[in-house]
Amino acid sequence: MNGPGDVSAIFRTLSQAHLVQIGLIVIGAWLLIVLSTRLLPLLANRVSGRFRFYLLASVPVLRLLIIVGALVLTVTRVIEPTIENLMVSLGAMGLALGFAFKDYVSSLIAGVVTLYEAPYRPGDWIEVNGAYGEVKSIDMRSAEIVTPDDTVVVIPHLKLWDQLIFNANDGGQNLLCVADFYLHPRHDAAQVKHTLYDVALTSAFLQIDKPINVIVMEKPWGTHYRLKAYPIDPRQQFHFITDLTVRGKAALMGMGVEFAAMPAVSQAS
Repeated sequence: MNGPGDVSAIFRTLSQAHLVQIGLIVIGAWLLIVLSTRLLPLLANRVSGRFRFYLLASVPVLRLLIIVGALVLTVTRVIEPTIENLMVSLGAMGLALGFAFKDYVSSLIAGVVTLYEAPYRPGDWIEVNGAYGEVKSIDMRSAEIVTPDDTVVVIPHLKLWDQLIFNANDGGQNLLCVADFYLHPRHDAAQVKHTLYDVALTSAFLQIDKPINVIVMEKPWGTHYRLKAYPIDPRQQFHFITDLTVRGKAALMGMGVEFAAMPAVSQAS
C-alpha cells in the first residue's frame, strides 16, 4: 500500500453481473429475515414447553447469521478477496463507524454479546429498570418486551450492561408465582398452611410435578403467608395468581379467619 493507485486496486471493477448478484444477495437476505421473523414465532405459538423457547431463541441468531452471510458475499464481490485487502477494508470501515455511530455501534456490539451470553431469550419474562414483561424479539440494537398491560417497551442493549436484569424463567417453562395473604395473628397457623397448600394443589393452572411451598412470616401487624407454586406455562402466571388469591381468600373466609388490617398512622398534632 504505497499510494492512491494501490488503494484503488483493493476494489474490483464492478460489472453488470456483479451488480445483479449484489442486488440478489440483498433481496434474498431481506426475504429470509422477514420469513424467519414471522414464521418461527407463529410456529412457536403452536407448541408449548421448552421447544417453544428454542424456536423463539433461534430467531435473532438466524437473523444475525443471514446478515453476516450477506455481508461476506457482498464484500467478496466488491473487494479483491485477499487477506491484505480485507484487513485494510475492515479496519477503515470500523474506524469510520466508530466515529460516526459510536453509541449505535456500541449497542450493536452489546447485542452480539447478548446473543452469545443469552441473559434473556424470546419467551423469557424479565424485569429491567422497573419494566416487567415477556421478551418478544431481540434485534441487533435493542430488545422488545410486552408488559402485562400490553405495552411494548424497547430496551437498547447498551442500557442493559449497567442495570440489573431479573429473569423469571431463564429460558424454561418454570416460573415461580407467589400469592400473598395477610391474616390476623389469632388463628390456627397449621390449619391455614394446610388449607392454602390444598388451594394450590387443586388449581387448574398448577404444574403438578413442581413443589408447592407455604412460607409463614410473623409481622407486628399480623401473619404473612406466601403461597408459592408453578403454573403450567409462564404465560398463565397472572391467571394462576388470580386463581390462588380468589380461592384462597374464599377458603380462609370459610374457616372464619380474620384478615389483617394495617394500623392507622397517627398524625402529629
